[in-house]
Amino acid sequence: MTNKETRWKQRFVNFKKAFIQLKSAIDKFDKLDDLAKEGMVQRFEYTYELAWKTIKDFIESKGEAEKYQKDVLKKAFQLDIIDNGEIWLEMLSKRNLMAHTYNETTFKEVVTGIVKKYYPEIEQLVIFFDKENE
Repeated sequence: MTNKETRWKQRFVNFKKAFIQLKSAIDKFDKLDDLAKEGMVQRFEYTYELAWKTIKDFIESKGEAEKYQKDVLKKAFQLDIIDNGEIWLEMLSKRNLMAHTYNETTFKEVVTGIVKKYYPEIEQLVIFFDKENE
């Protein structure tokens, strides 16, 4: 196993742990108050960060190299690592927005997006990496 293969697999371990934490919030979503939903957004943010970095490391292990998040996501779509490139680019945008500003309307949009659109895409990525890691 090469260093680059080892790197993505190590990163995936952390990504999967973060995903499990996000999943636990998603599973309890109907019972979450606003403070807990803020925690769910935080879990989404670090899960997203680990997701794109795992993708980057995986792509590098296959001999490809992309430096910037947007380019990594585009390459992942081209390589069939992710199914919906537009949703991943939206995740990037919303993650950046939530990290730098707070607006109640945006917060509610992001929370809805996490539950309805982003979580299923992240879950698909975990499934992809689980298969690659066998």
